[in-house]
Amino acid sequence: MADVSTTVMNLPRRDARDKLRGRTKYTNDRARPDTLYAVLLRSTVPSGRIVRLDVSAALKCPGVLAIATAADAPGNYGIGIADHPLFAVDAIRYNGEPIAAIAAESEAEARAALAAIILEIEPLEPVLTMADALAPDARLVHEDWRNYEVLTEGGARSGNIAWEAKSVRGDVDAAFARSDVTIIESSFEVGRQSHVPFEPRVAIGRWEDGRAHIETSTQVPWTVRNVTGRVMQLPPGRVRVTVPPVGGAFGLKFDASIEPITALLARMTGRSVMLENTRQEEMATCLCRENAEITIRSAVTADGEIVGREAVVLMDCGAYGGEQVFLTTMTSHTLGGTYRLGAARLVSRAVYTNTPPNGAFRACNGVYNSFALERHTDEICATIGMDPIEFRKHNVLGDGDLGPTGQVFEGDVLRPMLERMDALRVKTGTVEHKADGRLYGRATALGTWFIFVGPSAATINMNADGSATLVTSGVEIGSGTMMQSLPQIVAGQLGLTPDQVVVKEADTDAAGLDVGVGGGRTTVSIGAASVGASAEVKEKLLRAAGEMLQTAPKDLVLRDGRVEIAGRPGSGVSIPSVVAHAQTTTGPITGTGSFTAKNTPAMSGCAMGHFIDALDIPVFVVHEAEVAVDPDTGHVEVLAYRVVQDVGRALNPRAIMGQIQGGVVQGFGYALHEEVTITNDGRIAQDGFETYRVPLAQDVIPIVADLYEGAPSMGPLGTKGAGEVPILAVGSAIACAVARAIGKPVSRLPLTPPRVLRLLNDVEPGVAHTHIAKSWAANTLDMKTTPLA
Repeated sequence: MADVSTTVMNLPRRDARDKLRGRTKYTNDRARPDTLYAVLLRSTVPSGRIVRLDVSAALKCPGVLAIATAADAPGNYGIGIADHPLFAVDAIRYNGEPIAAIAAESEAEARAALAAIILEIEPLEPVLTMADALAPDARLVHEDWRNYEVLTEGGARSGNIAWEAKSVRGDVDAAFARSDVTIIESSFEVGRQSHVPFEPRVAIGRWEDGRAHIETSTQVPWTVRNVTGRVMQLPPGRVRVTVPPVGGAFGLKFDASIEPITALLARMTGRSVMLENTRQEEMATCLCRENAEITIRSAVTADGEIVGREAVVLMDCGAYGGEQVFLTTMTSHTLGGTYRLGAARLVSRAVYTNTPPNGAFRACNGVYNSFALERHTDEICATIGMDPIEFRKHNVLGDGDLGPTGQVFEGDVLRPMLERMDALRVKTGTVEHKADGRLYGRATALGTWFIFVGPSAATINMNADGSATLVTSGVEIGSGTMMQSLPQIVAGQLGLTPDQVVVKEADTDAAGLDVGVGGGRTTVSIGAASVGASAEVKEKLLRAAGEMLQTAPKDLVLRDGRVEIAGRPGSGVSIPSVVAHAQTTTGPITGTGSFTAKNTPAMSGCAMGHFIDALDIPVFVVHEAEVAVDPDTGHVEVLAYRVVQDVGRALNPRAIMGQIQGGVVQGFGYALHEEVTITNDGRIAQDGFETYRVPLAQDVIPIVADLYEGAPSMGPLGTKGAGEVPILAVGSAIACAVARAIGKPVSRLPLTPPRVLRLLNDVEPGVAHTHIAKSWAANTLDMKTTPLA
């Protein structure tokens, strides 16, 4: 393996110039002259039964070539459970649900034909909130939930509970019964957050040689391939997915709901078909970060030991289970993986409602669970009279400590990071003077997330000019991993420069299986697979060069585009010469590599319904916010923001700092501005930039960050993904700082000016989850207890 120093560099993005000049070709730039345009007929009610659907008149409209309905795509898909049809079959489950798709010569003709479809729906009373969904007499969003195919065994399901995951470790009842503890209980709730990438979801489907070919803006080409196969009842091998550059994603494009529609219409028409969401469609039916409701109870001794904790987290998955089924797993790790707990029991439920489906969003449920945990931690400190930072230093997980599922954590990471934050604060100084008479608050918050590993594959082909082509299913979604870290890793292994490494766009026909870009996994998983492929290429290069130089391969090194004799710079032969020699003697030089999870063990019996029982690569953050609150308007201004981030090893500090800046600003939106509300007819009210408030230029401040290196990691060269976690603790740091500034408890996000004013004037309603039972056991499906109190 090459020296790590050959890989670490502040490499600029190679795609920046083309993107800035508008030369990058995104998916909708790749439509052919003969491409048809598709539009969707969507439901305008949140719940109902389809009484009549007649598309015959629409088929006769000018320009219309095909109309697809549920009859044309009978298969269901999903995560954990196959509960999601491509089009509504008999039941309408959310406002905006696709019912039919029209393909026409132009978008205008397709939209005109929508009016000719005869659709009669018998409306039903919708279930719009999780409280409604969990009521004893609640109407079922999925009446036939028992008949769905179970794709992953182990999760508890019942009625409007799509999935339940829980962890139990130790005797929690005994911990709460101790006479020397104080019991602190807190309740929180958060709203949804919309991804709003500049590029909406878009796909182009073609039917080529009896196979579907889909070009799409996605994070998960293999998921698109498999879902398309399921709903069209095709072998997955008859579906090819290629991915042009992606104009932002943040988790939104883990979805695979529009791509199969284009393939279906392409098969029906024999033409390529493009389907692109309008901005209104994108935001009205988007896979938001889910709204959630959280209750946490802790038993704490006078000296600050947490002897017991229990928590209930309700996650609104909307009309279909989707990513929330998988993300129920993360509650245990985010609520139980930061502080030492003597005993713990934690349950997370994905709940069906008649609202647009939710999905993955940067650091997923970790963002709001961190908010709840850190606010609860501050309430513990206030109750027992302990300094919040000292409490955190006393209780953070360290080497050999147990996580909530019995995982044994490695290394002391969080406490040194807290000490680094102390040093960073001293170095930068605090800025209370900038409050200028407003209410001032400062708070430090922690967070634990993970690097999702999963399977990845990579192939490297050496070219005649000595450059290397890297073939993977990795996707460039704007994070830079495909443009920066992977070329750096391959170049560092093969003695090349990053500009000599060509990264091929994702193509499921050309590259091996990959579970997708997200969860901070690209640099780790695809990087590790690329290291494996590089090792095979290196071995072949050295063997071929050894024949040319009559030197043992062990005495040769790769450096600066040459194969040199060790200790003799400038000796040897160029890599192009070695490649040419190999091509005429043994064949082209290629290498393959693969990587997957190491399956870190959990304690037997501690985790139930989890997709990940233990974290292969935990990653930690420490954030600190200074805020000023205007007592007359409720406006919160972030005055200063500091970050200490666990990066394992920083291969490209410049790129990581960019991710931190962007992630923190996105977190400002979640903490302060971005509010999604559901109307009485089940619509997302904020369906455009006019009504949805994202951070603007005046909201942005420079983020001061310290990259903490050296924490254990199985990633290549010790790396950890750095793109997902910067948002993790923003909501919690700002909420804790605001609470200190105004002297009032903060239990809801976002902290919009009206909400802060209500808090200041003591008229903000308290958070009371009457549908969450007082008894933890009554909130789990395998207990026979039915009362809510």
